[in-house]
Amino acid sequence: MRLSDDFISEIKYQNDLSDIASNYIQLKRRGRNLVGLCPFHNEKTPSFNIYSENGSFYCFGCGTGGDVITFVMKIEHLDYMEAIKFLAQRAGIPLPEDDFDDSTSRMRTRIYEANREAARYYYANLYSVQGKNALKYLHDRALTDKTIRHFGLGYSLPSRFELVDYLKEKGFTNSELIAANLAVPTRSGNSVVDRFFDRVMFPIIDLRGNVIAFGGRVMSDIKPKYLNTSDTMVFSKSSNLFSLNNAKNNKDRSLILCEGYMDVIALNQAGFTQAVATLGTALTDEQALLMKRYCDEVIICYDADEAGQKATARAIEILRRAGIVVRVIVVPDGKDPDEFIRKNGDKGTAAFKNILNNSGNDIDYRLFKLSSKYDLKTTSGKLSYLSDAVKVLATVDNAMERDIYCSKLSDQVDVEKNSIKEQIEKELKKRYKSYKKTEFSNIQKSLSAREDRVNTQHSSYIRAAAAEENLIAFLVNNPDKCEFIANRILPADFVTDFNRKLFIYFTERINEGKEPMTAISADFSSEEISQVVRIITSYSTITATTEALEEYINKIKEEALKCSYKDKESVSNDDVDDFLKKMRENRR
Repeated sequence: MRLSDDFISEIKYQNDLSDIASNYIQLKRRGRNLVGLCPFHNEKTPSFNIYSENGSFYCFGCGTGGDVITFVMKIEHLDYMEAIKFLAQRAGIPLPEDDFDDSTSRMRTRIYEANREAARYYYANLYSVQGKNALKYLHDRALTDKTIRHFGLGYSLPSRFELVDYLKEKGFTNSELIAANLAVPTRSGNSVVDRFFDRVMFPIIDLRGNVIAFGGRVMSDIKPKYLNTSDTMVFSKSSNLFSLNNAKNNKDRSLILCEGYMDVIALNQAGFTQAVATLGTALTDEQALLMKRYCDEVIICYDADEAGQKATARAIEILRRAGIVVRVIVVPDGKDPDEFIRKNGDKGTAAFKNILNNSGNDIDYRLFKLSSKYDLKTTSGKLSYLSDAVKVLATVDNAMERDIYCSKLSDQVDVEKNSIKEQIEKELKKRYKSYKKTEFSNIQKSLSAREDRVNTQHSSYIRAAAAEENLIAFLVNNPDKCEFIANRILPADFVTDFNRKLFIYFTERINEGKEPMTAISADFSSEEISQVVRIITSYSTITATTEALEEYINKIKEEALKCSYKDKESVSNDDVDDFLKKMRENRR
């Protein structure tokens, strides 16, 4: 069943986009629009715009756009029907009684249900006779039963059919278990077997309390040590964090970023409930943006080994790019948080709190790591250190902060502060030049439309596509002119297929007495919606007169004529005369 326009309009009316978006980002009024830092990509200058007059948003930085439904879909990682349910529940609007779920939504729901049942099953296994070794393993890691219950830890039995058989008895099909990645097909493809077996299980829970995936750890040295759920319809490794559901309510607006599940659980048990971890992958921009919604500061607490230090350096760059204040914990003796707390026994919590309170920011950490690489007693060592340190300080946006570090660096290596500042200024100019070059290149790409993945004909017919977009924007913003436009141009006159599709879509909706933009979230893909909003919001920068409208129509017809005579070799003299005649007629 398709949801009615009246229902969708009510959903949008009761859920103002600016109110929804302000729960995730800070917005400021700029003329008629609201602007803020885009929640969908890292940026330092606000390019995310909300257009209150039509309830749409568009980011000029990453090209993402849509309405309030699209916004919720993207920010909460929901499909269309889940976003509708989310907004309906928020506004207290009853859903239509008919079963309107499509197959995708039903499958997502079944995956959530299968994961929940699997989590309960794994937990029960842990406290069964067969799970005694797994339970002992967790107890030996100093985890209490209260902590085990809080995180819903469990155990997958050694057999490859235990979970599959259990869930089938609960009514789940093979295709549902495969979609949840709880099972994998056998080589013959005739049956399925458990994905996880003989492992301690860590449920991964999203911000709404759904079990969306699992991590499984062996209790021996067998590789791989950890096995994680692959990406599914409800789970993406790159856009979720372990235990963020626990950490999101931290009053200090800070998070401790760890490497693994056990570190997070050990810190939680010790009272540091703001701990989170990535899910078997390196930190991503998506995860940084997700953290930014719940914190102002991230304290990185990775392992002290070489791999951990490389991961720390990469995480610093990503978190800073997201506009998050970064600190770094260096755990003594190269231990990880879990081991450090256990080794210190009853004093573990106080000891970790001490190193947490004394941790430096990321600049201190990076300069410290650099200084340990060089012999600062030698001239060459000082020069090498200063060269690298200047590059670090050039990443600091705040001029006062840079000045403070210049003073520290000057005292450390006994070099004039002004000399260091001059080198930093040179590095800043170099970086700015590189930035402007990249920006210019991006503008060129945008103008050439080479990267338009929605309207793939755009780059081949730039003039035609521009006129078509202006006409579509005019039509949507002036639906009363629909008949006037329809009498002067036909869909067949459009050169690009995508813009023809939009013209037909909006014309039909207007002729049916419907608001043009109401159902775009249901009728177009995510990328298409962004393109539609870009086209419609460009209306404010074009001339909204009948004369301008006539110009767009004539331009489209001219470009269509040019395309029809594109093969010059086969054009006769009569064709040329006919072409010129039609061009003159269009311009009258």
